[in-house]
Amino acid sequence: MSAARRLLILGGLALALWGMSYGLCYALFAEHQALDSIGASLARAFASAANRDVAASQAATEGYRQAKHVYDRQVDIHSHWIGLAMVVLLVGLAFDRLALGPRARLLLALGLLVGSALFPFAVYLQTLNQGAIPRAIAAGASVLVIASLAGISLGLWKNRSAS
Repeated sequence: MSAARRLLILGGLALALWGMSYGLCYALFAEHQALDSIGASLARAFASAANRDVAASQAATEGYRQAKHVYDRQVDIHSHWIGLAMVVLLVGLAFDRLALGPRARLLLALGLLVGSALFPFAVYLQTLNQGAIPRAIAAGASVLVIASLAGISLGLWKNRSAS
């Protein structure tokens, strides 16, 4: 087993374990509070609208939007870590079939693993700060994953062509 394949398989397992642990901690310690906040914001928005208090209704609707955004990102974080971990594991199983040199394989494996770990982390950062920096990190990480998968696809295609 090559070093790149071992890196992908062990890294994919670690990433899956991390994603599942993150999801479990979120579900146990934060999800119910987030759902309570979402429901309370909606109730305030509807009650304020029924009382014809436009300003309070808009403020409560904005509170709902913020709480829902954070909740959606939290769910995205754990599901992306686990989903990308599955991709990393599957790619790792076929990685020694790439018609590329060991250095290129190791670089592609590192790119895929780093991008797969960094993208959900950048989404987490977006729950803390919705500015340009977390979005840029997420975009860069997704480009790293896409570029790595394109290189891996090319290596598999070259292997198929050589056969």
